[in-house]
Amino acid sequence: MEGPFAFLLLLLLGGGVASNSVRIINQSDEALVETLGRYNGKKLSPGLNFTVPFVDRVVYKQTVRERVLDVPPQQCITRDNVSISADAVVYWRIVDLEKAYYKVENLQSAMVNLVLTQIRSEMGQLELDETFTARAEINELLLRELDISTDPWGVKITRVELRDISPSKAVLDSMELQMTAERQKRANILTSEGERDSAVNSAKGRAESVVLDAEARQKSAILDAEADQKTIVLRAQAARQEQVLKAQATAEAVEIIAKKIKSDPHAREALQFILAQQYLEMSAQIGESESSKVMFLDPRSIPGAIESMKSIVGNESIS
Repeated sequence: MEGPFAFLLLLLLGGGVASNSVRIINQSDEALVETLGRYNGKKLSPGLNFTVPFVDRVVYKQTVRERVLDVPPQQCITRDNVSISADAVVYWRIVDLEKAYYKVENLQSAMVNLVLTQIRSEMGQLELDETFTARAEINELLLRELDISTDPWGVKITRVELRDISPSKAVLDSMELQMTAERQKRANILTSEGERDSAVNSAKGRAESVVLDAEARQKSAILDAEADQKTIVLRAQAARQEQVLKAQATAEAVEIIAKKIKSDPHAREALQFILAQQYLEMSAQIGESESSKVMFLDPRSIPGAIESMKSIVGNESIS
């Protein structure tokens, strides 16, 4: 009985020793190993690893993937003595597992306290309004300062984001009143500017209308004058042409009558009658003229005129 029991005990002890010597490290994880309580730089990488039982001991195992640190809200005082509450989220990862374990006792607690301190420091340098408008700049400053401060701990800060900045209720009420007043002022300014622009546009419109009306009247007067001038010229040309045609017709008629008188002695009396009739018609036209007021006609001059015409006709017939 003792033989099998001893063999079984040795087998169990051997299995336990073997199981303690085999270490499996997952992907993206690393582990530190101390030999007899002393770290000699031995680090377990992902995969199957072997250690010396009862001599080597895994003291620290962590992932090297990027992690998120949720920073709780923190009361801060701005440069203009306004109390606000700010919280943040920090993205970080371990780049040196040895420093993360041996350079700081509690890495995550140390990082939280460091982030809170940096937030209070940065907020204390800004006024309340700047904390809302310069959030990107604050994130950059926090990232740079935290990355420098955590470098001795083997930690790399990849991103810092201020999540929420909340003033107290009294400050919020006063900000709301200020924003309401500001919006009302902007509305009044926009209204006054709109009324001013409308008045200016109306005045410009009236001025342009007056100018256009004056230009239209001037152009109309010029066109009327040109039209009147053209009408006068056309009337003068027509009158001159009419006189020329009448003179040509009269000359042709006299020539025809002269020829007729030469060939027919009885046509002389008819010519005398026509000349007397034309004399009377000419006198009537002179009397109807607008420029004539009074016309005196001596009846005794008619026979004399006729006799003169007779002599002219007689001479022409003789010639």
